[in-house]
Amino acid sequence: MLIDVHAHYSPRRYTETMQRIAGRNRPPSWKNFPDNDTQEQIDGRIQLMDEAGVQMQVLSHGIMSPYVSDEAKAIEAAKSCNEPYAELVHRYPDRFAAYVALPLPHVDASLREMERGLNELGMAGVTLNCSCLDVSTVAAEFEPLYDEMNRRGTVLYYHPAGCGICSPMVTDWGLTGGMGATLEDTMTVAHLIVRQIPVRYPNIKIIISHLGGMIPVNLHRMDHQLPGSPVLGSTLTHIEGAAPALAEPPSVTARRLYYDTVGHGSHAALLAAWKAFAADRIVPGSDYPVLLASEPYGETFSYVKDVGLPESDVDLILNRNAPALFGLDEIAPRH
Repeated sequence: MLIDVHAHYSPRRYTETMQRIAGRNRPPSWKNFPDNDTQEQIDGRIQLMDEAGVQMQVLSHGIMSPYVSDEAKAIEAAKSCNEPYAELVHRYPDRFAAYVALPLPHVDASLREMERGLNELGMAGVTLNCSCLDVSTVAAEFEPLYDEMNRRGTVLYYHPAGCGICSPMVTDWGLTGGMGATLEDTMTVAHLIVRQIPVRYPNIKIIISHLGGMIPVNLHRMDHQLPGSPVLGSTLTHIEGAAPALAEPPSVTARRLYYDTVGHGSHAALLAAWKAFAADRIVPGSDYPVLLASEPYGETFSYVKDVGLPESDVDLILNRNAPALFGLDEIAPRH
């Protein structure tokens, strides 16, 4: 059963709320994407899913997150996302699931919205952008969120914030999309490793977007040079805010996470992730509707079959890992 763990959805209530309270809009390039909540758009989305053999999409807000410094506005924004998502899931329970959006940076309000989303709205997990108002969402101030997600054993999905890792070296050069998103994924995994989140909170099932960015080709260097690493880096200077010593090599911690297949059809990227993490840590994703600008929806998944991986590994990646991760094995696949 093919479950698309990385799919976006922009109900009008949410986009109008974000424009009103934060002045944020979807990028102009999204204007022709089938991404709002008219019945025609929903029907078109489901038709594309059927044509691609996708049983279910797990919906998230993507770069336009409900992160607002004013707490009341952040709560309003998060609810304007979560409630239309839950409504769509209720209408099509075998086709859609959704992640809870949180009103960051407000931790207590986020804990309340997480509880409401998971308990009352029936959401399938939680989503975080890689940063919130230029602060990593792996930072210590958000620790109570990880405590609660670990207690619940929830799925946690990370997506770039579209900030170019807060660096003019990215944004001033027009590289926010072409490089910045990859760098955000990379740094989020690095922050998770440095703060030992996957080790300290082993019940959280963490998914990273876009094959983990540059992490697959950097693991040996991190093992050797990351301060506190049990490998060669153990003698290097300690990083402020990190644990005094890492419990295991960074490459081992990285393999505790899951990574979606969004790679813009790159065989090299998928092969690197497969070799770095193994097939059982890779799950299907599409970045819907973004990649529709460059490839048909079905090709987002079919490229996995063309890379030369063993058939058993292709089956794990496309059909088995995600249902097991979300506890959806009991849903019968569509034919």
